[in-house]
Amino acid sequence: MMVFGAILLAVALVVAVVTMLLRRQLREKYAVLWLIIGAAVLVLGIFPQLLMWATVSLGFQLPANLLFTLAILLLLGVALHLSWEQSQAEEEIRRLAEEVAVLRESIERIEGALDAASADATDPSDGPDR
Repeated sequence: MMVFGAILLAVALVVAVVTMLLRRQLREKYAVLWLIIGAAVLVLGIFPQLLMWATVSLGFQLPANLLFTLAILLLLGVALHLSWEQSQAEEEIRRLAEEVAVLRESIERIEGALDAASADATDPSDGPDR
């Protein structure tokens, strides 16, 4: 029953990731990680003795302890990566906001010069003397 559950979980994960990719709800660089996780769960579901071998080889007492450790490491890695991505996005947003402010100032200066030029061109007191 555990094997069937692991296989079902892996298939559901892969289907969900592919669906989100097709709908453009998930970027490819994140999808790769989730597809690798889905493949690993599928392999461990099909060959549960691999988990037992890894448990003994790495010195864990229970397979669940190994899975929890791997899950915690994975989540820490994802959190670190997302923090880095957020920092990059905040820097880009700050730079773009500065560029918009400079461009807005330039537009206002040009509009002011155009308004002044059009006011001078339509001013009747500047006409030729007769």
